[in-house]
Amino acid sequence: MPTALITGITGQDGSYLAELLLKKGYRVIGVVRRSSTVTSERIKHILDDITVVQGDLQDQGSLLSLLEEYKPTEVYNLAAQSFVPTSWNQPALTGDVTAIGVTRLLEAIRFVDPSIRFYQASSSEMFGKVLEVPQKESTPFYPRSPYGVAKMYGHWITVNYRESFNIFATSGILFNHESPRRGLEFVTRKITDAAARIKLGLAKELRLGNLESQRDWGFAGDYVNAMWLMLQQDHADNYVIGTGKTHAVREFCEIAFSHVDLDYKDYVVQDEKFYRPAEVDLLISDPSKARLVLKWEPTVSFKELVTMMVDSDMAQLKKG
Repeated sequence: MPTALITGITGQDGSYLAELLLKKGYRVIGVVRRSSTVTSERIKHILDDITVVQGDLQDQGSLLSLLEEYKPTEVYNLAAQSFVPTSWNQPALTGDVTAIGVTRLLEAIRFVDPSIRFYQASSSEMFGKVLEVPQKESTPFYPRSPYGVAKMYGHWITVNYRESFNIFATSGILFNHESPRRGLEFVTRKITDAAARIKLGLAKELRLGNLESQRDWGFAGDYVNAMWLMLQQDHADNYVIGTGKTHAVREFCEIAFSHVDLDYKDYVVQDEKFYRPAEVDLLISDPSKARLVLKWEPTVSFKELVTMMVDSDMAQLKKG
């Protein structure tokens, strides 16, 4: 039975990845930070099937101890301070966790067992002020937030450990991926939750920032399969993962509200408070390499994704 260690297992991607690996017969070790209240809502249905342990990307010793005790064959680093607006309020913390934390984990692998296969969750936010459309593995980076900058450091340190120490270190440059498990602070879930609340008479309006921002949105459940496929290859590499199609925030609103027979124009208010200090306008992937090498394809369409999220929020709110 192979053993996989997942940092950030309580997050959206961590929960989907844990489910996938359990189905494939893995022993799954989930790493969570020490806290008085651990949020395990997304993994409560599989808690009996996984091992949850304490560790912290800000603490080198805890990472060394985890690798020595559980001897994983694969490590998936999904933990990060991952909310872009928060990275502007806490830029140093974002750098320490999202950037330097990757180095600490790679160092632990180098010292304990260099044969461990490592996956780093990179981000399309590294492209930022895009220099090429669509974006592929060779597109230059131009991050526009402390989060994007930190992810770029994590990406390049992964490449450096691969080339310098012959560690199987792979970087997945994932474009926006959503699901009903997405946090409410993210614009996609904010929209679907608001559509459901307004339909049920629990809210009257939704305030958003730039409705013209365009993103390449896919389903998180599809994207974790790409992560696993990357670690099954003969050689470590970088892969862009996305749908290759772009949609504006306005279109997301239109589909979400119309799914519950509402017109978003009657409820959505643009508010400058929600604009980013440096806006990222157009992110769209070229996932050709993933299709060719990994044989990976997304299975959930944009409209299916939006309606799935609205239906989930309606169901949750009705349950009370």
